[in-house]
Amino acid sequence: MSDAITIVSGLPRSGTSMMMKMLDAGGVPPLTDGIREADDDNPKGYYEFERVKKLAEDRSWLPEARGRAVKIISQLLFDLPEGHDYRVIFMRRHIDEILASQRRMLIRRGTLKEDAPGDDRMRDIMLKHVDQVLRWIEGRADMTCLEVSYNEVFRDPLEHARRVDRFLGGGLDTEAMAAVVDPALYRQRKEG
Repeated sequence: MSDAITIVSGLPRSGTSMMMKMLDAGGVPPLTDGIREADDDNPKGYYEFERVKKLAEDRSWLPEARGRAVKIISQLLFDLPEGHDYRVIFMRRHIDEILASQRRMLIRRGTLKEDAPGDDRMRDIMLKHVDQVLRWIEGRADMTCLEVSYNEVFRDPLEHARRVDRFLGGGLDTEAMAAVVDPALYRQRKEG
């Protein structure tokens, strides 16, 4: 795993920060800059690296990500150049929970726009996007992907920590990874 770049991806509000924290606890150092601080929406931190947002223009930092974990939202994956060994942990979450979480965050920040698409329209857009991204990853010879269900992680954190450990080649502290999962932070829960 020393040369691989571990990427934690998914839709916004899908559990990417939790997975980054799990990897950190398990022994995969995160590539972060601490610019975006913890807040009410992510009380344990975002684990972001600001330069990721300009991935299309600046890829010079990618060698620094080897042997580390970096969070990259799904839309930006398309900007990853060939020439690296990417291990993508793609977080999945019940789409209605993502929508509720995003809506709650935007309301709290006062940025929910009156003309924002409704949940039905956003649900369709997001689901099509996820399908497109996963098909694209399958077509990349330099990427392997493990889909992880945010919802299922809360049902059995240790099993999912072990799945991630196997995917990354073993040697992680799976007990420490599982201990990171905090049921109090599973908000906007939807059954079914």
